[in-house]
Amino acid sequence: MLDATVLVLNRSYLPIHVTSVRRAFALLYQGCAKAVNERYETFDFESWSELSVRNHDEAIGIVGGLIRVPRVILLQAFDRVPKRHVRFSRINIYARDRNTCQYCERRLPRSELNLDHVVPRSQGGRSTWDNVVCCCLDCNRRKGGRTPAQARMRLSRNPVKPRWTPVAGVVSGRQGYAEWKPFLNIVDASYWNTELVDS
Repeated sequence: MLDATVLVLNRSYLPIHVTSVRRAFALLYQGCAKAVNERYETFDFESWSELSVRNHDEAIGIVGGLIRVPRVILLQAFDRVPKRHVRFSRINIYARDRNTCQYCERRLPRSELNLDHVVPRSQGGRSTWDNVVCCCLDCNRRKGGRTPAQARMRLSRNPVKPRWTPVAGVVSGRQGYAEWKPFLNIVDASYWNTELVDS
């Protein structure tokens, strides 16, 4: 149990790391972090240890009884996001474009969106940050294998490589927990966060 995983958030509640239960308890005990429960309430070590352990809670034994295992902790003095390569992936393109079609400007669920090459690959377009946009299925069919000018369509804004650091890679390939979902918002990490390649 002590080697199980705990999601680590910075002071802005952004996921930045995954650590072990052992390390999470050390950070809680030292006052460097607080535990976060399912209602987003934070607890220092003392108040966390006073919480009652429910039947479905995972817990470990300490002197004086049991203590719940935290699944999410919040660092108290770290507000930066570690520098990472901004992965050219579906989830990051959709995040950059805010799940909004870059032609008709409708915000839609991901299931109703697609990726579009502004300059089609058939005309020499490449799979790069400045040539791929989020697009609804209707606009994608209407545009077809043409450029926006050829299809008499207008981009709402020119695509660029984002400067923000995505956090989707924090849990890549790791066992996640239900308590992590509000902080990650990933439907299928393997599909959405796979790096796209220019072919």
